[in-house]
Amino acid sequence: MNDQYLFNSIEPKWQRIWEERSAFRTPSSPEELASKPKYYILDMFPYPSGAGLHVGHPEGYTATDVLARMKRMQGFNVLHPMGWDAFGLPAERAAVRENIHPAIITKRNVENFRGQIKRLGFSYDWEREIDTSGPDYYRWTQWIFLKLHEKGLAYMSEVPVNWCPALGTVLANEEVKDGCYVETGDPVERRLMKQWMLRITAYAERLLTDLETVDWPEGVKEMQRNWIGRSVGAEIDFEIAEHPGKRFTVYTTRPDTLFGATYCVLAPEHPLVASIASAALRNAVMKYADEARQKTELARTDLAKSKTGVFTGANAIHPVTGAKTPVWVADYVLMSYGTGAIMAVPAHDLRDHEFARAFGIEIREVIRPSQGASTKPVSEAAFEGEGTCVNSGFLDGLSGDAAKKKMTEWLEANRKGREQVQYRLRDWLFSRQRYWGEPFPIVHLEDGTMMTVPEGELPVKLPPVDEYRPTEDGKPPLARAADDWLMVTLPDGRKGMRETNTMPQWAGSCWYYLRYLDPKNETAAWTKETEQYWMPVDLYVGGVEHAVLHLLYARFWHKVLYDCGLVHTSEPFRKLFNQGMILAYSYCDSRGKYHHYSEVEERGGARYLRGAGEKLETQIEKMSKSKFNVVNPDDVIDQYGADSLRLYELFMGPLEQVKPWQMDGVEGVSRFLGRVWRMVFGNLSLVKEIEPYRGEHDAITNSDAKKLRTKTHQTIRKVTADLEPHLRFNTAISALMELVNEIYLFKAELHDEQSRQILRETVESLLKLLNPFAPHLCEELWEELGCKSMLAHEAWPVLDPQAVELDTVTVVVQVNGKLRGSFVVAKTVTADELSAIALKDPKVAQFLEGKEIVKVIHVPNKLLNFVVKA
Repeated sequence: MNDQYLFNSIEPKWQRIWEERSAFRTPSSPEELASKPKYYILDMFPYPSGAGLHVGHPEGYTATDVLARMKRMQGFNVLHPMGWDAFGLPAERAAVRENIHPAIITKRNVENFRGQIKRLGFSYDWEREIDTSGPDYYRWTQWIFLKLHEKGLAYMSEVPVNWCPALGTVLANEEVKDGCYVETGDPVERRLMKQWMLRITAYAERLLTDLETVDWPEGVKEMQRNWIGRSVGAEIDFEIAEHPGKRFTVYTTRPDTLFGATYCVLAPEHPLVASIASAALRNAVMKYADEARQKTELARTDLAKSKTGVFTGANAIHPVTGAKTPVWVADYVLMSYGTGAIMAVPAHDLRDHEFARAFGIEIREVIRPSQGASTKPVSEAAFEGEGTCVNSGFLDGLSGDAAKKKMTEWLEANRKGREQVQYRLRDWLFSRQRYWGEPFPIVHLEDGTMMTVPEGELPVKLPPVDEYRPTEDGKPPLARAADDWLMVTLPDGRKGMRETNTMPQWAGSCWYYLRYLDPKNETAAWTKETEQYWMPVDLYVGGVEHAVLHLLYARFWHKVLYDCGLVHTSEPFRKLFNQGMILAYSYCDSRGKYHHYSEVEERGGARYLRGAGEKLETQIEKMSKSKFNVVNPDDVIDQYGADSLRLYELFMGPLEQVKPWQMDGVEGVSRFLGRVWRMVFGNLSLVKEIEPYRGEHDAITNSDAKKLRTKTHQTIRKVTADLEPHLRFNTAISALMELVNEIYLFKAELHDEQSRQILRETVESLLKLLNPFAPHLCEELWEELGCKSMLAHEAWPVLDPQAVELDTVTVVVQVNGKLRGSFVVAKTVTADELSAIALKDPKVAQFLEGKEIVKVIHVPNKLLNFVVKA
């Protein structure tokens, strides 16, 4: 008997066989596609960093692989691809450090990632592998950009950006704190730069309403709703008293508070600031505006900071009362949000209240809280809730929507304003001053106009450059390209220069799920036939960190493609699932030094430095090299095998939860797989030369065999239901463990053919159910059973409904309707037999002693109720 599972030889064997036989090739011929239903299951593809995979990465990949393998066995055509989100700043920074081309670094990283992933035995169709940094891929990213440009959704605009002179690039708001780049401390300044923008705001309403059509976690939907930020309010026009004909417009969601507006504020960038500032205050106003422009939007809107501002010397005319209302400039108002101007109602807005108190501006109550509400006077704190209008003329006594509606109607009737829907969503800043990204298919002509590169000339390839840094005068790295790339002469003699910005990393990931449909196609990004068959993606699995930006951008591009008639669905991802993060234990000594888990030992439930007496502090944290708690999947595979790693990834707990990695847990599932191995070899003489049982369940004569078959089909039912639609992988694995325990308890004799057939059926069913989780072990055992076909191509076990019907039931016993006991009895038990059993039970008998039984109510297989006289 071979009682040891030699994973280090068996796993490479099956990975080689799968590859040689193209076991997981996606069907592509029209005949193949027409013959079966489809299932498109997609992982959020990784950025191939230099660090490689840690054990957190394979969690989602393993989950999708389990489902992909199950779906194939259930008779679906399955599309389960993998690729690389390969453009981005990390590779460019590494190129600068190592002075080699980012493509070389990316290729090196991809080879490492691919090798690590292949060791895990995932059933990806590697013939469909894509790389967003390859010209054969980004040709089509550029093509989609041209579609956006054709529809007027791509445009150039002067926008304020965070410019880091030391890095020579634009930084996101989240990368800047206190005027410096958070990673290096390099100073950051605000600059107006001409940038490419995508008009995502044109799709705001559809991006919002179509969330109701997809099966996504409610938390993700809510994050997208908040990011889009739809609000219904009113635009209100304010005339400038000192400058007839000049006006500004504010947007507010609280038109019911208009009578409480005691001042107005313009953003420092507002075009009216310079023209309305009084002569006496102009220098102070412009100095303040210039300083404010250097701050990031995050810094300007920080609620914790003190409010600053300056009076312009101008006054607005209140649109209802006609009162003069001072106009200030303050940095907490942003030009990029709303209209760049606000009416300030300090009694009912926190920021306005702080500003008014800081500068001694009137605070006028116009909303009174409902009776009984515990609030401070508005002179001390702003009341931002709903209430009843006071000090508000024709609104007095109204509240909530009624007051808002009446004020909006008044504004429209008097041509002072109008109802307006606005969104927090801003157009997407789509250009980067970097090398390692998609070049724009745009040429800027000498006369100041621009032209798009014809589709037939795509891709516009990245040119060689002498350095990957921006030029000394701040131009992007592509400006270093030789003139034979940079300068363009048109057939009519006109000259131009190529766009030197590149697209952001998001571009390639906005549509990659479509390229998987037809990745080798050289004449189209995808074909109509493949798109109509495979789309939408049936299940998309990835981390919640992509809940907003990636998913929002991909949905936006997809809707544009839908409007162009290039896809037939308005949403790309039918169902979304976010796996939880895998954390790891870290071990820190009293000096703050972290130690690798191999240097740690357990004593009495505590952790100590191995070979020393020092007790260590144990914490569960995000994996980090600096804390020596990164677990490399290669190390786990070397020690326990890929099947053990796969099984543990999904046995740790519910897929969506955050969980700590524990090597002891890997050892536990490894022991379980060893039990499966020994169980099959231990029964090989009984099951190898016999067919599985195919008869009626009721025809089984051996009660233990019948019980085993019932357990087998209960497991088929549970595992199938747990995997889809519920994605409860951990409970499915528990059910398989229970079945293995039952098999160990079952004893079949060589001469008992029926029992041997049932054992064969059980072993086959177990291997089929376990195969998606531990495919290497199961394929090997399937072969040992004498099966000629590949287990991956076998059919999923079929449930026998008759087998899961138990011969026994639990019946409750009542006395005068009150529960007094319960019994497990045969389904065929009669009322008299059940009464006799109940009367012998002391727990029931004590309530019947000395009492007359008037009636016995029997509900077969459910209930027995004794009705007695008190």
